[in-house]
Amino acid sequence: MRTIPYAGARVFAQIAARTTLARAALSIALVALVLATAAAARHPQLNEPQFTPPHAGGIVVLDLSASISADTYSRIGETLRQIVRRGGRYGLVVFSDVAYEALPPGTPASALQPLVRYFTLLPAIKGEQPTFPTNPWSNSFTSGTKISAGLGLALELLDTNRIKHPAVVLVSDLADDNSDVPQLQGVLGVYKAKKIPFTIVGLNAAPNDQAVFTDLLGQDVSVLQGALPGENPTAGTATAKFPSRLLILTILVAALLAANELRSARLRWNDTAEVAA
Repeated sequence: MRTIPYAGARVFAQIAARTTLARAALSIALVALVLATAAAARHPQLNEPQFTPPHAGGIVVLDLSASISADTYSRIGETLRQIVRRGGRYGLVVFSDVAYEALPPGTPASALQPLVRYFTLLPAIKGEQPTFPTNPWSNSFTSGTKISAGLGLALELLDTNRIKHPAVVLVSDLADDNSDVPQLQGVLGVYKAKKIPFTIVGLNAAPNDQAVFTDLLGQDVSVLQGALPGENPTAGTATAKFPSRLLILTILVAALLAANELRSARLRWNDTAEVAA
């Protein structure tokens, strides 16, 4: 068999070199995308409950009445810890049978960090049960429970400071004094009329106490159960977000595989039989 020299062979060599480089680049990209897809599949994104909507001017209304016991202190501490970690800006209202402004609206969430220590168990002493440190409210402030006082003061602060995107987080066991229920219903009616986002972090709250809020506010209230350290405050089992990142990565892998097949397919010559046909 004689070979016939072809003047354009150098052009084919250049095309082959470009094809090799393209295939190498596509291979590297495919490996990277496959690794990223595997990582995304191993770490699904969860719907982590939020205390307030993004960019809201929040106020934390903290129940420190006599019904708040050491059994719920750890839940208060973890709630404050979660708020600090997620950032944002908050005012703080503390209430028992009266209420006062502890932090003005717009204060960085980090300002709540010093309060966490009062709701965190001290290291156990040998032979004794671990205890919580003495807090500034137990001797002179803690008394009965008037939730309307705390929520009413929060409303005043939102109006006085002209907060553009107001939101309130009530941290309480919701065990209100019976005499306060009519006032509480009136205050909640104002929240509903103004459509202020309202979140309850329940501290072992009884269902009938919780119903006072959910029956009146309906879908305008979000109820979370106060978590213990290491948990997320949640209304139930954590749910996974739609894996959009995983889907996008999978589509990219498929697209690169298709591009690799189209761009880097081998050149095939028709054999003699096919040409004759």
